[in-house]
Order: sequence, then structure tokens, then C-alpha cells
Amino acid sequence: MQAILEWSPMPLKWRLAVLMADREMDYKALGKAAGLHPNTVSKLKNNMPERLEMTTLIKLCKALQCQPGELLQYIPGVEDYEEDESTNKTNKDF
Repeated sequence: MQAILEWSPMPLKWRLAVLMADREMDYKALGKAAGLHPNTVSKLKNNMPERLEMTTLIKLCKALQCQPGELLQYIPGVEDYEEDESTNKTNKDF
């Protein structure tokens, strides 16, 4: 079982690195296939983005031949995420 990203307050796991490994693609190959700069792919591979442009998501899905939902995994039972609707911030201390 893979670890949840420790810095993430949400019960979500970013799976780009897993999909890249499954398809035997490094960041340069994915960058070329997706039309993204290799540095962008490297950053996305190593860190769950807070925001992701729809065009970038489409490019990743086309290049990886996947559905958007394959890039994220919900981890049930992780209850440490609560959003304060008035401030739109989490209540977990980092």
C-alpha cells in the first residue's frame, strides 16, 4: 500500500508517478507526448498540485491514455481534513 502524501490535509493521493511508471514513461517522455515542459511534468509528478488547468489535465490524460479519476485516489478513513467555510482554510496544523 502506498503512503498518503504527508503534507496533504486531504484524503487524496496524487497518482501521476504511478501512471508514469506503469507506462514506463519518464518526465521527458511524458512532457514530449503531452506538449508540456519537462520541468512542469517533474513538478507535477513529485507534488500534488493545488490547482490544475483543464488544458493540462486533458494533455496528461491524452498522453497517458487515462481518465482524470485515475490521477487521484480517495483514501477512505482519513478524517483529518475539515474545511472552515468562512476562511476556506483547513484546520489542520502543518
